[in-house]
Amino acid sequence: MTGGTVPGPDGEPRCPWGVSTEDYLRYHDEEWGRPVHGDDALFERLCLEAFQSGLSWLTILRRREGFRRAFAGFRIAAVAEFTDADRSRLLADTGIIRNRAKIDASLDNARVLAGWAPGELDALIWSHAPDPATRPVPRTLADVPAVTPESASLAKALKKQGIRFVGPTTAYALMQACGLVDDHLADCVARG
Repeated sequence: MTGGTVPGPDGEPRCPWGVSTEDYLRYHDEEWGRPVHGDDALFERLCLEAFQSGLSWLTILRRREGFRRAFAGFRIAAVAEFTDADRSRLLADTGIIRNRAKIDASLDNARVLAGWAPGELDALIWSHAPDPATRPVPRTLADVPAVTPESASLAKALKKQGIRFVGPTTAYALMQACGLVDDHLADCVARG
């Protein structure tokens, strides 16, 4: 079955992308598709998914600690206070992706989110989780969509609230990464 599970280093079946590197294996087995809650944790994923746009996720994974250092652990309140000097520092930081539009969006998004009530980002994102009973379990990579009606709705809701750099594809990647959907293949050892 093309695009189905493949054996990992331990012989257990996994999604094919999850066995291509040690970084992916850890991320696949320990994090991807597991529920993430908390405004700061979701802000981190939202920023990282935006930085990934147009790049390999592996590039982001390998720089994740650099991003965390550069963005004050993705604490919304701290990032919202970043100044022009911080922006310049980020643009010069070789430990992250130095994309001006993505950096500006992350800073602007933190300022927007700093005005939200605690738990509001978490509630908004999770309100777009589809009912698992209505979703077919993917058997191959070809069964995994890039965009869904729920991700389009989430992107629209975030944009309406002033959140930038999140379209339906980025929103769906966020949904996958944060466990709103379980896109581990049917036979994958990490499927919930």
